[in-house]
Amino acid sequence: MSADERALDKLVHSLDADAIRDLFQRAGYRAEIVTDTDGARLVRSSTGGLAFHVRLADPLSGDTPTFAAANIFAALQVQGTLPLSIVNRWNASKRYARLYLAGDVIMLDMDISVLGGVTMSHLHAQVLLWDRLVQDLLRYLREAVAGLAANEGSPAPVDVMPDMNESRAASA
Repeated sequence: MSADERALDKLVHSLDADAIRDLFQRAGYRAEIVTDTDGARLVRSSTGGLAFHVRLADPLSGDTPTFAAANIFAALQVQGTLPLSIVNRWNASKRYARLYLAGDVIMLDMDISVLGGVTMSHLHAQVLLWDRLVQDLLRYLREAVAGLAANEGSPAPVDVMPDMNESRAASA
């Protein structure tokens, strides 16, 4: 077994911002650590033109700030009125991430837990799953918005685009 294979089999029992950043960078993403308005360290990255953040959750006891989970989330700005049925249909068809509509923002989020220990290979698979879910969501929303326009017989009554207000997305 090579050193790389042994590293992928290593159990991870806690997370911190540096480990999350490194995980995404090893998967080929540009990732950086940023601080939100509350002073919490987040990891910021993007995929498919959509910016996302990773917030650490469930602090573990100990001398260093480590966590048992992380939440990956992305915000999209809605222009117009997006029917809640579109969000509900997405949630009914997806298992690992949830979509939320809050006013004029759609939030996609997914949790990662390392409780009990998980391998680096498992964490890498979670990153790939997140990427696939984002791509699926962007395609789904394009098709759903086009369907609304076709039913209305006019230009699309709603548009969905990445939320350019990163501070709002990071504090969500």
